[in-house]
Amino acid sequence: MITVQFTVRPGQGDPSGFDLGDMSVTGGLGTADSAGRTPDQGMMIYLSVTQLLDSLRAFLSGNGKTLTFTGVDTSFSLVFRRVKDGISVAFKDGVIARTASDELASAVLGAAESLSLTLPPGDPAASDYADALAAFRPLVSRHEHGGGH
Repeated sequence: MITVQFTVRPGQGDPSGFDLGDMSVTGGLGTADSAGRTPDQGMMIYLSVTQLLDSLRAFLSGNGKTLTFTGVDTSFSLVFRRVKDGISVAFKDGVIARTASDELASAVLGAAESLSLTLPPGDPAASDYADALAAFRPLVSRHEHGGGH
């Protein structure tokens, strides 16, 4: 089981593609959360999620063994590794989740789609974000039976 959440920090004025926000990933072995850390690990959340979608899509579609993701303008990072029973997700404190690639893709997509609802359509970051979502969606729908997104 893995859950992913992307949030925008309040009090930044009108929504913008450059807003700061946080990433939280929780698995059976722990949680990686950028919020409440010293030094601050908040990130440009929309740009970071776009980068995560693009890099995770390439990793899940390819044969690479390891993906290290670091958010935009932060030291917060996650390491995804192929293991014999799927994917492990690690934070600086160690592995927080072992999950199937389709479960990981579905959790990330759901969180990214929720966050997309807060991004103004005319924002300069919106088209890249929408493109990353569109390219990532097939990873999830090809694993689901019946339906899709």
